[in-house]
Amino acid sequence: MGARISVVEQVGGPVGGAATSVRLQVSGLLPNRVYGAHVHTKPCGRTPDASGPHYQNVKDPNQPSTDPAYANPENEVWLDFRTDAQGRATAESRHDWSFRPGEARSVIIHEHGTATKPGEAGMAGTRLACLTVPFVGRTDETGTAS
Repeated sequence: MGARISVVEQVGGPVGGAATSVRLQVSGLLPNRVYGAHVHTKPCGRTPDASGPHYQNVKDPNQPSTDPAYANPENEVWLDFRTDAQGRATAESRHDWSFRPGEARSVIIHEHGTATKPGEAGMAGTRLACLTVPFVGRTDETGTAS
């Protein structure tokens, strides 16, 4: 069973404004299951932790960030999803801010949905899959991983 991940980034907003939309499409995963997914700060590497922490529009000075004031879907890109009976899903996250150049580098799929409680906020379990994405501030289909 091979899994596929596809990410599309669209940047642009009203005149003088900034906006980011990230859409995730997956297939080949376990059916009827909730997964967490987030944009991370570094590209994929040899170990699961190589992709760094979640990208945050306003950075939490304490890392890893588990404070819901920082680790929340408005300040981070959360793409949690539930797969259908065929193991497919789509998720989208929209924000009125743009990524800082070079600081958003991958999308990680985690083993379960993202927690929101203090001390656990932003946590979604083991990192199951990683896709390096060169988020660059323009409409760009960025890749597929198997």
